[in-house]
Amino acid sequence: MNHRFLFSALLIVSVLFSGCATPPPTAGTGPQTAVMLVKVRKEKKPQRIVIELREDAAPQTVANFNALVRRHYYDGMSFHRLFAHRLVQTGDPKSRHGESDHSGTGGPGYTIPSEIRLKVDAGSVAAARLPDGINPTRASNGSQFFIAITPMPELNGQYTVFGKVTEGLDVLDAISEIPVDSNDFPVEKVVIQSIRIQ
Repeated sequence: MNHRFLFSALLIVSVLFSGCATPPPTAGTGPQTAVMLVKVRKEKKPQRIVIELREDAAPQTVANFNALVRRHYYDGMSFHRLFAHRLVQTGDPKSRHGESDHSGTGGPGYTIPSEIRLKVDAGSVAAARLPDGINPTRASNGSQFFIAITPMPELNGQYTVFGKVTEGLDVLDAISEIPVDSNDFPVEKVVIQSIRIQ
């Protein structure tokens, strides 16, 4: 038999059967989740929030979030903006330093290109950003994000959504009801104890 013909035949068979084999499981398959533990008021036990990250829709934003989480960047930050039954916002490193500065203007010193693909639904986790007038490309803040308690169609097409709360939205809704000052900053501390990637 012609050796070249035999080699070609074996190559075709191996290609056909390679599509049928089940590849071994690899790290990174399936959606990643982030588990956030939040200390509410003076409660001793932290509340658990689970976020499914949407790398498929916002790969750069998720990669940046993961990098910050690995550095424990969010640990000790407070929620610095609350709107009852609408949204909560966190991620400002200035919020670690007590009540003196809660303007919501802090970040890691860089922005992330917009990846605006998903709607702002109940539980959506979206990157915060500066207004269009000074930020026409709608680039996202490097660390601040908000979580929608309810669908907010008026924000669709304006913010990069990079995750969805799958557990603990009721906890965030309760947090959103905490009284706030004139800057929408809660008068009682709500602190992120930790965020870890699962």
